[in-house]
Amino acid sequence: MTALRMKSKISKDARMELYLDDVEISAELKPDEVVIEVGAAPINPSDQGVMFGPADISAARTEMRDGRPVLTAPVPEAMLSRLGARLDKGLPVGNEGAGTVVAAGSSDAAQALMGRVVAAMGGMMYSQKVKTSVQNCLVLNEGTAAVDAASCFVNPLTALSMTETMKLEGHKALVHTAAASNLGQMLVRICKADGINLVNIVRSEAQEKILRDLGAKYVLNSTADNFNAALTDALAETGATLAFDAIGGGKLANKILASMEAALIRNATEYSVYGVTTHKQVYLYGALDLNPTQLTRSYGMFWGIGGWLLPPFLQRLGAEKAAALRQRVADELQTTFKSNYTGRLTLEEALDADTAKAYARKATGEKYLICPNGK
Repeated sequence: MTALRMKSKISKDARMELYLDDVEISAELKPDEVVIEVGAAPINPSDQGVMFGPADISAARTEMRDGRPVLTAPVPEAMLSRLGARLDKGLPVGNEGAGTVVAAGSSDAAQALMGRVVAAMGGMMYSQKVKTSVQNCLVLNEGTAAVDAASCFVNPLTALSMTETMKLEGHKALVHTAAASNLGQMLVRICKADGINLVNIVRSEAQEKILRDLGAKYVLNSTADNFNAALTDALAETGATLAFDAIGGGKLANKILASMEAALIRNATEYSVYGVTTHKQVYLYGALDLNPTQLTRSYGMFWGIGGWLLPPFLQRLGAEKAAALRQRVADELQTTFKSNYTGRLTLEEALDADTAKAYARKATGEKYLICPNGK
């Protein structure tokens, strides 16, 4: 079988190219392998990290090569030293997606998926067809369309894993930034259903309204003059000592840690020069702001800040619990984990420079689907 697949290449001459390539998919399948005809795959921020790398998309252009569009953009030469392992290599893109199983290996598990709509992760879902293992597939309930299941993995499992991290590490409430995103809206629904206090941080009044309309109790605007005081009040009321920050750069993580310390001091019975002994933790799981993370360390000695990624956490959680999270996603796909999209793009349309500049903004409420086999 032949399939059209999107690939990204950053060359040693500081140029990013996003292009389409014909790939051969062997018809010889291992017993537990299937071939999925991809119906839809979302463009997540994590996908753009592979698609564009550090390229300047504001300067992107589309050119035609052998009858196909190629999206090009300059890459700052200072960044090339960080990209050694990927230079001049065509990398497939697309972390997740959904489609119909059109070929299956000989095992009972694989044969049972023939003709079924499944979701999968694989790093190459911006492709007309993908070969993967049965274990990598989330079998969807009958009647589920691929476009409704395209975002089954990254956002839903990340949101669920945030609450699981909270439980494992002994916290009792959460803070979330960039909280009006699709993922953030899912987290609001999860916490509301599971009785978890959630402090949501957004950047505009419009985003505040989105979350309040979902029933969120604590919604704070980081651009408001009283933000620091309001954040401390919310943390004191909820007892939240764990935050997931999608922003990454700038001072927001620092403000959260400082407000956590201030909230804890309100109920402290003893003074220590080392601060309140309750541990405060901020996990950076995104990089919407590429500037350095700025810390002033004004919150004692009992705190931590670090990176957090979904795949390592699912491994830590274990196969049985991870499977239970996946099943919850499948069962609540049209409610808790429903995603809304701005539009659907073919592979070719996704390489249009103006379109790429639009989805590269990562703006709240603007999420796109790629439909490799047509819309």
